[in-house]
Amino acid sequence: MAKEDPTGGAALEAARREKLRKIQQLGLDPWGGRFDGHAPIGQVRAREDEITVEPVGECETGKPPEQSGPKVRVAGRIVLQRKKGKLIFIDIRDWTGQIQLFIGQNQVGPTNWELAQCFDLGDIIGVDGELKRTKTGELTIFAEDLHFLCKALATPPAKHHGLADPELRQRMRYLDLIHGEGVLERFLRRTQIVQSIRGTLAAEGFVEVEGPTLHAIAGGAAARPFTTHHNALDIMLYLRIALELHLKRLLVGGIERVYELGRVYRNEGISPRHNPEFTMLEVYQAYGDYRTMMDLTEKIIAGAIRATGQAPRLAWGGAEIDFSLPFARKTYDEAFAEHSGVDPNDAAAVAALAEEIGLEPAGKHPDVVKSEVFEAKVEDRLAGPVFVTDYPASICPLTKRKAGQPEIAERFELFIQGMEVANAYTELNDPDLQEELFSKQLAGQAEEDSMAKMDRDFIRALRHGMPPAGGLGIGIDRLVMLLTGSQTIREVILFPLLRPEISG
Repeated sequence: MAKEDPTGGAALEAARREKLRKIQQLGLDPWGGRFDGHAPIGQVRAREDEITVEPVGECETGKPPEQSGPKVRVAGRIVLQRKKGKLIFIDIRDWTGQIQLFIGQNQVGPTNWELAQCFDLGDIIGVDGELKRTKTGELTIFAEDLHFLCKALATPPAKHHGLADPELRQRMRYLDLIHGEGVLERFLRRTQIVQSIRGTLAAEGFVEVEGPTLHAIAGGAAARPFTTHHNALDIMLYLRIALELHLKRLLVGGIERVYELGRVYRNEGISPRHNPEFTMLEVYQAYGDYRTMMDLTEKIIAGAIRATGQAPRLAWGGAEIDFSLPFARKTYDEAFAEHSGVDPNDAAAVAALAEEIGLEPAGKHPDVVKSEVFEAKVEDRLAGPVFVTDYPASICPLTKRKAGQPEIAERFELFIQGMEVANAYTELNDPDLQEELFSKQLAGQAEEDSMAKMDRDFIRALRHGMPPAGGLGIGIDRLVMLLTGSQTIREVILFPLLRPEISG
């Protein structure tokens, strides 16, 4: 059975359709048209100081003072409506704010007044009028002319409190944006964050590119891809699971500071922190390393916080996150010892802890066991922001080894409130070692898993010489969660993946 439509039944729609016919009988188009010259409501509200008040004479005590305000034109959706005899008070909203309209029968004339009787919640209208204040001091547009721009045939959710069911809110995001408290503002803030990231990278000399989303070989990460078939070439293709390998080809080609900010796809589970389709930023800088990427990560996040007009200390899920720079730094082994209570170099103790928490260490490389314990016992306790550095090299096949410590990879992950938000490497540019490590990683992998086939063209590209470089990936959706106080990834993705509706 389909869930009940929260927007009302057939009788309410029939009443709205009757009003639609009345609008047509007035010789007006109920679907509106071009409406030039209107200003955003936020800009109109900012003109409040242009209202002037004329003093009232002694003999006119009790009469409200005469006001004069600027002539304004706005458009918006009706979100509140109150009728009082020959007066109608309406609140309209656009994406910059909300304002009250005063519609008086004597002030707008018979045709406009008749049109106003056809207004419903959810309709989109335009108005010309004078910006003044009511007796109670509320900023109001006193209407002089009305314009009908679009009839809403469906009734909005009751009482304007938005949709209570989370799935309906995500499925009917258009209603969530209209009626959900702070929803539109949250998604506009996401746009500010993304624009800020691009601005920071441009200021640092990076160029943005667009790589392919269809790959012949799924590579750059360990994840299960979505597959598709190209009919003309009769080949299987994969929706990209990462941006990395094509961006590194561009390093080889001489684009020394390059990034892509786009969608990637992983055919995996759905959770408050995972969506199969998500937005990733990947950045590569020639002649840098993972420390360079730490500095860049701090600049990106600090810039995004400034762009949204927030202070470095942000509330999130009952906690406070302090984004003051610099972020804390801990090695992988330091974080492991602190939060697991086990010496990370004692393989037997790590394996015993793995068994204790329900993991199976048998037949696995000790570093793989350590990594699984780290994910289970350590990550959730990393409140951060904290850069966890220097990972076991055996679990980092694309990462350069630390000089004099080949068992350590020059890699960091940034954790905030137990979530991995960023991941960075000093990039491996030795083609022979890269091929060897790929071969080891691919051994025994199922055919359907990513990287079950080696990207030999990438190895060929490395043989032409890739400069030493730092590389960085940031999960944009998770970063937006943290900077907007959102508790689930679905609250920051406009259209998260949902099961298809089942009609009843």
